[in-house]
Amino acid sequence: MDLRARYRVPALTGLLTIVSLALVFGAVLGAIPQSVVPHAPETVLGAIPHVNAAISALAIGTIVAGVRAVRRGDVARHRTLMLSAFGLFAGFLVLYLYRIVLEGPTDFGGPSVVETYLYLPFLAVHIVLAIVAIPLVYYVLLLAYTYPVAELSATNHPRAGKLAAALWLISFSMGIAVYAMLYLVW
Repeated sequence: MDLRARYRVPALTGLLTIVSLALVFGAVLGAIPQSVVPHAPETVLGAIPHVNAAISALAIGTIVAGVRAVRRGDVARHRTLMLSAFGLFAGFLVLYLYRIVLEGPTDFGGPSVVETYLYLPFLAVHIVLAIVAIPLVYYVLLLAYTYPVAELSATNHPRAGKLAAALWLISFSMGIAVYAMLYLVW
């Protein structure tokens, strides 16, 4: 537990959020040059969306198990599962950013009417939820890191954790649906 960080949780949350979102938007908008990352073979780049869908499914299971563990009072298991979920998220993000920097966003291959009225609105909601979830996840993790377990219930950790977990689950689930629309259906 770091007492200096305890009093800077909101500032650290903001800083981590800004860095994360800058990386994502920088990659999506092409601001990160391809020359800064090593190039993988096409088979590796082509596998990344499928691996990320599997990571998302694992993260969903891990988050659900983590929520169940804390409801049963198993804080140690909850911590392990939520840190695992965060690790899965970090792995997902690294792979996603890597592929986006090298190849750019994937174009929708289905009919334009489906793209306009289903895919793009669905994708927009997924993106907004992911953007909102990021600072909540950082905030909850920083609270858990800077406070002893006995004091966490007196912080915003339980309330913010419920919201973070819900948004995270919805965002991961919607991400799998986006994957299905891009790679399985069309």
